[in-house]
Parts: sequence; structure tokens; C-alpha cells
Amino acid sequence: MNTTSASPDERPAAGNGAARVLVWDLPVRVFHWLVVLSFAGAYLTAEQERWRLVHVTLGYTLAGLVAFRLVWGVIGTRHARFVSFVRGPRATAAYLGSMLRGRAAHHVGHNPAGALAILALLGLALAVTASGWANYQDLGGRWLEELHESAANLMLGVGGLHVAGVLLASWMHRDNLVGAMITGRKPGLPEDGVRSAWRSVGILMLVAVLGFWWAQWQGMSTGISGGPAAVSGKAPGQDRDDD
Repeated sequence: MNTTSASPDERPAAGNGAARVLVWDLPVRVFHWLVVLSFAGAYLTAEQERWRLVHVTLGYTLAGLVAFRLVWGVIGTRHARFVSFVRGPRATAAYLGSMLRGRAAHHVGHNPAGALAILALLGLALAVTASGWANYQDLGGRWLEELHESAANLMLGVGGLHVAGVLLASWMHRDNLVGAMITGRKPGLPEDGVRSAWRSVGILMLVAVLGFWWAQWQGMSTGISGGPAAVSGKAPGQDRDDD
């Protein structure tokens, strides 16, 4: 009788000679790297007025990407769906404990610790973009600006912990998780993989983002030709005191 109770996502790590199966579809991979690029770019341009439009553009991009990921987490491929990797606090704590003991189970998709980091990053990204939009629209005072900065710094910290966890898991399981987020493939059995990479959706995502950036760049070029007031988004004389 088969007494194995582990789910297909928790099988022992495959050896170096094991077949590599498609785990991450193209939309997940495009989302991942565009989020890294958008957040890094927005963070680096946050304190420079001359790069304000770049900062805002990347913030809008981040918001759109998160919205897409929430939808794809429901209707996407097997390992992209939240139901396949989100676990409760007990399972997450047990995984972290086993990781500290060097005996963590190998997961074909996201492990419980990675799932927790992903949920935290998605939530923080929503907080960052919402507070950034409200701040850009002058809907709040100094407290809103501080909330935006604090959420961004916290997101950076969680992102750093996530990267550290990815490197540690890669070392423990001899499984290049960074490379897998590029190729989409990880060691596993045929039944562990997904049947389609959904390349059309991934390409459409990339085209949409690049098109949005191009449109924003065109707007910035128009603003530059119209003078500093157009670039800053403020009407002429807006910063002058009324006589």
C-alpha cells in the first residue's frame, strides 16, 4: 500500500541529472522581472525631481503588474495559482523550522516561506502604489508622504529577505531558483510541470508595459518642449504666492 502523504509539490529534490519540467509560465516570469525593474527604478528615482515622471511611470507600472498577478493567481497555470502554494501560519512555521535544521522539504513550486514573502510583497506593493498615487494627487499631507516612504523601505527589506531565502533554498536543494525564474524550468517529474507557457499572454504583457512607457516618454518629451511647468505637471504660477 502506498503510504506517501506528501503532495506532488513537496517531493524530494531531484538530482542533477533529473529531467527539467516547465513550472513557471511566461506571464509569471515577465511579471517577476518587471516588478524587480519597476520597483528598483522607482526607488532610485524617488528623491530626484528631474526624474519625477520616471518615478510615477514605474509606480503605475507596478500597480498594473500587481493587479494582473492577483487575477493570474486565480485563473493562471497550476503553480501560479494562490491556492497551490499559499499555506497557513502553522505550515509556514514548520517549514521555516525545518529550513533552520537543514531538512526543509523540496517544493516544485513556491515553498511556504516563499509564499509568505510573495503575499507580503504584493500587499506592500499595493500600499506603496496607492499612497504614492494619493501623494502625487496632493490628497494628503506629510503623513502620507512618510507612509509612502515607509512602505517602500519595508518592501525593500522584505525583498531582501526574499532574495536571501531564494539563495539559501537554492543552496540547500541544489536547485537554481534564480535560473528557474528565467527559463521557467526546474527538476521534477513530468506530471509536476504545466502544459503551456502561455507565451502569448507573457508577450502581450511586455508589449503593454513597453507601450505604456513609450507613451509616457512621449508625454515627457512634449512637457520638455513646453517648458519646466509642463514637465513638473504644475500650471504656470502655481508655486507663486498670490498677490
